[in-house]
Amino acid sequence: MWKHIECVAIYTKNVDESIKFYQSLGLRINWDTYQNADNRWRLVGMGFPSGETELVLKNNESLNFTEVEIRVEDVLKAYKELSRNPNVEWIQDPFENALGGHVAVMKAPDGNVFVLVGK
Repeated sequence: MWKHIECVAIYTKNVDESIKFYQSLGLRINWDTYQNADNRWRLVGMGFPSGETELVLKNNESLNFTEVEIRVEDVLKAYKELSRNPNVEWIQDPFENALGGHVAVMKAPDGNVFVLVGK
């Protein structure tokens, strides 16, 4: 069901300082955008040299935890299958992604948050 890790999103209070730090470790800015229309919550995708995964920086205080984004083939199908498991807590039911496909957000029994992305 899970294909690979797409990215890991981490909270930071100061996005610009974090960008400088991670650039010093060899990462590069792949994209830089805002989560909402009033440009309050910033998201920056930092690419690894291999180009396969990203470290996403976020400054939304209500999302001050680490999220692991997992690529699945079909989000709606994965949601349906995982909903049968009473240990899975859904934080966000599936919704359409502006970039195409769908997204759903789940919490595992150990408290870790996973963002499922795919068609």
